[in-house]
Amino acid sequence: MALQTLLEEPHITIAYDHENEWIHADWHGNQDLASVQHGALQILRLMQLHRTHKVLNDNTRVTSMWSEAAEWGGKEWFPAMAAAGLEYFAWVYSTNVYSRLSTDLTLQFTVGKSVIATFDDIETAKAWLIQM
Repeated sequence: MALQTLLEEPHITIAYDHENEWIHADWHGNQDLASVQHGALQILRLMQLHRTHKVLNDNTRVTSMWSEAAEWGGKEWFPAMAAAGLEYFAWVYSTNVYSRLSTDLTLQFTVGKSVIATFDDIETAKAWLIQM
């Protein structure tokens, strides 16, 4: 996989996968409203910059609840992503139960035309995203 790191910060690393032409967001550590909003807006910016319609969003290494960002993510960020051309979003759950609940809560707030699917492991998520 030919990944080009685009952004590296304490809470997120964002890369462009040249082979598959998607954004790969790797979240890590504790997350909160500020870190989620910052990282999410960077994903949006870089998705637009690289003119891609797919995102692999990996929460495997997230270690905390971030539910305070769920409504913002569902009602503001995902619509902005869709408006920017997002078609397919593969979301890999964290093993942290509270992070998983935060993901599910975000999806409850989400409306739009983008296809968002959740996965328990990154390989299954990648396989799905390649098919789309």
